Amino acid sequence: MSAAVELAGIPDLRDDEYALFQALIRREAGIALGPQKRPLLISRLLPRLRALRLRSFAEYYRQVIGAEGGLELQRMIDCICTNETRFFREPAQFELLRRALIPAFREAGPRQIRVWSAACSTGEEPYSVAMTLLHGLLPSDVPIQIVATDLSTWALERAQRAIWPIDRAAEIPREYLHAFMLQGKGPQRGNMKAGPEIRALVSFRRHNLIAAARPAQGLFDLILCRNVLIYFDAATRALVVSRLLDSMRPRGFLFLGHAEGLGRMSSQLETVMPAVYRRTS
Repeated sequence: MSAAVELAGIPDLRDDEYALFQALIRREAGIALGPQKRPLLISRLLPRLRALRLRSFAEYYRQVIGAEGGLELQRMIDCICTNETRFFREPAQFELLRRALIPAFREAGPRQIRVWSAACSTGEEPYSVAMTLLHGLLPSDVPIQIVATDLSTWALERAQRAIWPIDRAAEIPREYLHAFMLQGKGPQRGNMKAGPEIRALVSFRRHNLIAAARPAQGLFDLILCRNVLIYFDAATRALVVSRLLDSMRPRGFLFLGHAEGLGRMSSQLETVMPAVYRRTS
């Protein structure tokens, strides 16, 4: 039993209760929680039990699945989602975007370039893409649309605000920082905000990667689904990859996290470089 749970006066999460949460979270979010994740789940859910003044994890589970549990179900999902991100994460992929993809987009002509940032967290990823594309393309010549989605409503609210502590500026190349980010003044001193040029390119919406529906109509030239597949079991990973392929244009690109790989999961994808794939058909 963890000391945190003992101090809270709440009985430890029993094995049968943990199994119920495991099944619920897998069904609703696709996330597979192994036995080693039990302490993590306890620490993530304990604040909700305290806020609701509940006396056990069993009471909380009943509230989450109850008729009035829709909002609490979303809050539970917000609690378990890992929202770790930063600007220009995976630098080699952004170098590929600058060096190879942008010239290819420019040569393709004036058609719209469409990007999907799946599991966008608090917005650093889609805004990094927006800065890179704007630096290399003129939207008046090549229209750009970036759809950014996440399962966490908390993360999406933060992403739509597009405000971060100023110390995060160190993650952004200087030329992009001066061109596209605004330094806060007055009450916002110590913060920075995405400028209107890049905010205009990005739209945010809630989307579940295991859902059959696409996040938007039409197909995408580039999909970023980074550091997400590691939270799924093999069957769910295959399902999500098939959903991504269904949303990708022929010869479109897929960026994954550096610790992720597809192996032989799909014959429709060829490896461009580690964690970068291109649709073959």
